[in-house]
Amino acid sequence: MNLFNLDPEIIYLNHAAVAPWPTRTVDAVKAFAIENGRWGATDYSRWLETEHRLRNQLAQLINAPSEQDIALLKNTSEGLSIIAYGIDWKKGDNIVSIAQEFPSNRIVWESLRSRGVTLKLLDLPNSVCPEKELLKLCDERTRLVSISSVQYATGLRLDLQAVGRYCRSHGVLFCVDAIQSLGAIPFDVAENLADFVVADGHKWMLGPEGLALFYCRSEIRERLRLHQYGWHMVEHAGDFDRKCWQPADSASRFECGSPNMLGIHALSASLDLLLEQGIDSVQQRIAHLTAYMVEAVDRLGFELLSPRQPERRGGILTFRVPERDNQALQRHLMQQQVICAYRGGGLRFSPHFHQASDGIGQAFERLSGIL
Repeated sequence: MNLFNLDPEIIYLNHAAVAPWPTRTVDAVKAFAIENGRWGATDYSRWLETEHRLRNQLAQLINAPSEQDIALLKNTSEGLSIIAYGIDWKKGDNIVSIAQEFPSNRIVWESLRSRGVTLKLLDLPNSVCPEKELLKLCDERTRLVSISSVQYATGLRLDLQAVGRYCRSHGVLFCVDAIQSLGAIPFDVAENLADFVVADGHKWMLGPEGLALFYCRSEIRERLRLHQYGWHMVEHAGDFDRKCWQPADSASRFECGSPNMLGIHALSASLDLLLEQGIDSVQQRIAHLTAYMVEAVDRLGFELLSPRQPERRGGILTFRVPERDNQALQRHLMQQQVICAYRGGGLRFSPHFHQASDGIGQAFERLSGIL
């Protein structure tokens, strides 16, 4: 059985943006649609079993203590907003982050300026040791450090354990945007000492848009002020006649309304595949592909924008063709059926475990032909 059914003419190198679905995910969505169209929600209890299964899969993916620590939200931005507007900020507090973060992990913190909160940013291109320099920005008024596990433009992989240890020992909250690593690189929330982990499912987790993981450490859940209320976020969610209510003890307190059942069935099927393959094996395969791409970039005389050290790389490889309009080159590559992105001033290739070195070689051949 083919794991994917991609058009053979396409060389798909854009998992850092939106991933194609595995064959089993397509089948799961089709089956769910047929069932819904024929019988409606007759078997809703079984749908809830799939929802419970997904929480367990996500807890396993990040080594969370319990599925009770996992909330299913719409996207990464929603999770970050829950954190930003749940913390009891005081005027003069500050947040430490990175200037080159994706807008989702920047705009939300900038919006807190109206509450007297300052955002302190590390400029990565001018940084020699990013973790040390990031933590030097922290002071006695730092309440939160928020960074991506892998930077979206260059694929720089940060030492989360070093940052997590500092934050925990200094009483600073630690938030990880893991959208560019979950599904591609092993992640351990306990080792990284993260208080919050957020990640959409539509990139390396091979799932649909509109469904995201939100992890909140159980010891601090009640410290986040709630701003969304509804039937689903209460402790006795199925007891519709109950007049007295309280927020759920679990992370479902952050889910105010009805779950995205279609997305739940899709993401669960995708995670089935990834967990079946084993994240360690997936990482090894991606590392092989990125090493292959580095060799091609060097051989062709292009400028590598991603880290050269393998331990600093995720699944993203970004490079620049000197003295050329790289944004125009990306458009030409898309016309040649090489699906990639223009990020950080260069061409961003982001293959997943299921792809072959031969296909990536063809992508560089097509680029050479354009040049």
